Amino acid sequence: MKKALIFGISGQDGSYLARFLLGKGYEVIGTSRDAQIAGFENLERLGIREKLLLESVSLVDFRSVLQVVDRYKPDEIYNLAGQGSVGLSFEHPVETFQSLGIGTLNLLEVIRFLGAPIRFYHAGSSECFGDTGGTAADESTPFHPRSPYGVAKAAGFWQTVNYREAYGIFACSGILFNHESPFRPERFVTRKVVNAACRIARGSREKLLLGNIAVERDWGWAPEYVEAMWLMLRREIPGDYVIATGESHTLEDFVDAVFSCLDLDWREHVEIGRELFRPADILRMKADPGKAWRELGWEARSRMRDVARRMVRAEWDPDNGSL
Repeated sequence: MKKALIFGISGQDGSYLARFLLGKGYEVIGTSRDAQIAGFENLERLGIREKLLLESVSLVDFRSVLQVVDRYKPDEIYNLAGQGSVGLSFEHPVETFQSLGIGTLNLLEVIRFLGAPIRFYHAGSSECFGDTGGTAADESTPFHPRSPYGVAKAAGFWQTVNYREAYGIFACSGILFNHESPFRPERFVTRKVVNAACRIARGSREKLLLGNIAVERDWGWAPEYVEAMWLMLRREIPGDYVIATGESHTLEDFVDAVFSCLDLDWREHVEIGRELFRPADILRMKADPGKAWRELGWEARSRMRDVARRMVRAEWDPDNGSL
């Protein structure tokens, strides 16, 4: 039985990855900053919490990371932890960099220190690219992050490359574009739109306040993306991969898809607030996930409107199996 250690198991990706790996016959250990009081609601909703081992770990504390890795001696480590909100990173840039940049460095250094044959996955982000001006970004596209979150993710990416090249560690980064699910926290715009639309469909007279709805993103379905993480660690030679659908849509398109699922006209229920525009936003994100298809055999099956429909269904009827 292979053993996987997931840092950040309580989040969207960590929860889906845990379910996926259990299905593959893994023993799965997950970490949280305080596993004794954490709710682990996502794991509960998936019905897998009792199948996991859960530990308290501080990623910014080298000794804490070392102890848990040495105790369980995993075959694979998945680094999905850290401050995960682009918007929040503008308010808390130091915390963002510490949790993402220093956290990743601690994990890589622990693997080097122990000299163990551990395969390491780092969760990169499309935010590293910044605005590519409509050009589809692939693994060779230069980084130009436009948020503290993007800067921290870029640091983690290059740390992963450096430890792979300098120390021979099997280390990969998945450069994931936006991937959504009902497990997205409500501060994320996709969940904010879905929740508001469902309340309005039930009779609420509220207005949904949004920022720049002209921004373009590549939206996929999160449960599919965790499979790509696993596939990266199956390769003979480690590498980095863009993971995306390859299709970009405006936020306005996403809003329209969500409200249309509920037979509503979004224009009657949405207002634009300039105060919600970010200090430095990315207007257009486009991806070229061709390498993932060629080398991993991975391709996104769900597109933006599929994602919108599934999120609406899960919010409207939580027991319908859309997770």
